[in-house]
Amino acid sequence: MPRLSKLSPDQADVEAREVFDHFLKERGNVPNMFRTIAHRPEIMKTMTAHFRAVMNTGTVDKRLKEMVGVRVSYLNRCEY
Repeated sequence: MPRLSKLSPDQADVEAREVFDHFLKERGNVPNMFRTIAHRPEIMKTMTAHFRAVMNTGTVDKRLKEMVGVRVSYLNRCEY
């Protein structure tokens, strides 16, 4: 049983709901890791900014970054 629940948009406070809304517009869902960290909206906002900076900037194509993440997760037998 998880120690932290995954918040839904209606359970989240105003700050977290803003981040949720961006994810819903961009991808149609809110990733579970962000739903969990939404208990601490100030950390969620920082984590989201870092995630976007890594994925959306630089010379490495975003698709390749995503493929590397999938491969590393597979090699580490990540169930998520």
